[in-house]
Amino acid sequence: MSLTLATLIPGLLFLLLGGALLLNNSGVISLLKGLPRSTGATYLLFGAGTAAFLYQIWHLSPADFGDHRGLLFIGFAVLAALSFYCVPDFLAVRGLCVLVLVGALPLLDAAFMEYDHPQRLFMVTPVFLALALAIWLGAQPWRLRDFFEWLFRPGGSRARLLGGVLVGYGLLLAGVAFTYGTSA
Repeated sequence: MSLTLATLIPGLLFLLLGGALLLNNSGVISLLKGLPRSTGATYLLFGAGTAAFLYQIWHLSPADFGDHRGLLFIGFAVLAALSFYCVPDFLAVRGLCVLVLVGALPLLDAAFMEYDHPQRLFMVTPVFLALALAIWLGAQPWRLRDFFEWLFRPGGSRARLLGGVLVGYGLLLAGVAFTYGTSA
């Protein structure tokens, strides 16, 4: 993945999420408030997270337990299937966390050793913050529900303020994405 694309992807995600928060639409609010315990979101996010993680397991090199990848694949697939039935609460949040953890690698790989482009740090910093947040929410997924309750309290403009910040940073990242030149 090129550094331009790796910077543009988070920028577009920030623009999308920030725009949705800026609209302050009741449908968006109910969707976000229901996300942590949504069955549909669980199947979508945890299913996609499981598929992405199992793909990574299947493509392990011999230096990374690759000789045992079949056993690891089966073990993690069984564990993921049992998660749907044994611990279904907040599984959508955990799936989202897995997607963040797996999705951060290509973005960070694109910026690795690119010291000629210090503006890459505008992309790398929120990716590392998202990784820390994903680890924290993976361990305490109910915190996302609490955050949404705080964010959408009646009479507050927190959601619009956060949406404005996300749109602004998304625009910054979209602009930075095209400053690398042809070598990135």
